[in-house]
Amino acid sequence: MARKEGVLICVLIVIMDIVAGILGIEAQVAQNKSKHLRVFIFECKEPVPEAYRLGLAAAILLLFAHVIANSFGGCVCIFSTEEFSRSSTNRQTAAATLLLSWIIVVVGFIMLIAGAMANAKSKSSCGLPHRHLLSIGGILCFVHGVFCVAYYSAATAVNMEAGMKMARDVAAPTTAERVQEIQP
Repeated sequence: MARKEGVLICVLIVIMDIVAGILGIEAQVAQNKSKHLRVFIFECKEPVPEAYRLGLAAAILLLFAHVIANSFGGCVCIFSTEEFSRSSTNRQTAAATLLLSWIIVVVGFIMLIAGAMANAKSKSSCGLPHRHLLSIGGILCFVHGVFCVAYYSAATAVNMEAGMKMARDVAAPTTAERVQEIQP
């Protein structure tokens, strides 16, 4: 049963990240269809409400996928390099992918929100160009899906290892119990 739930969670994360990535790229396509006027390094453009809605939806889906992966994966924290070197491979992988997924979600979310907010205004605006924010944010959604699935898989393996270790510790007699069994 746990395997089916794990596969379902991974598929849900991947689908949400893929949809978020597609929405981000579609928002960029919609933004590119608007009128642009470029003078030297400045650019004037009209806001595109469709790009705003698509970019905002992509950012929300990205956050939901991240929350699901972290909620069901649990927290696999390592606090020192010594603890990292003593940890199992699964624990090291979980910690590394957790860190990378957080970095990717922060950068991707900021890019998607910045691209969406550039299209939230009702009037055209002029300034330095913010090119490709939405498409790069969309691509980061795809990358986020890979790291979140890797994190969830590694975190689940760490939790299973901890459960097996606990079962072994409960089943195995302690040294004091063995000494008492030997002595009459």
